[in-house]
Amino acid sequence: MQGKLFVKTAKSHSAAWLAAAAMGAAALSGCVVAPVGPAYGGGGYYDSNMVVANVPPPAPYVETVPVAPFVGAVWIGGFWDWSGGRHVWHPGRYERPRPGFAYRQGGWSHGPDGRWMLHRGGWERH
Repeated sequence: MQGKLFVKTAKSHSAAWLAAAAMGAAALSGCVVAPVGPAYGGGGYYDSNMVVANVPPPAPYVETVPVAPFVGAVWIGGFWDWSGGRHVWHPGRYERPRPGFAYRQGGWSHGPDGRWMLHRGGWERH
């Protein structure tokens, strides 16, 4: 009798574990895992629509552009932003077009003083 009770308990633990693993996998299926850029002590500041940092951004991720969710959707590529003294990845996304405007993708450039400047992207009038 004890042997049967042990077998039933072991089976129920296995089933519970499998159910928990399946629920965890389902919960994580919509997550995007992107490493946070390295943290830096100070060395960056914001200037209106531009960010200046003493360290270069990591290499950009290669993004697979998904099928447009609607006709005329505008793809805005992902980029490394600067937040909290570190580079932070912002994944690409689709946006609705804005009549009379075009989206200018932002990007980092190496300044003459050796620092890195992020020129933020945005919608610009044609």
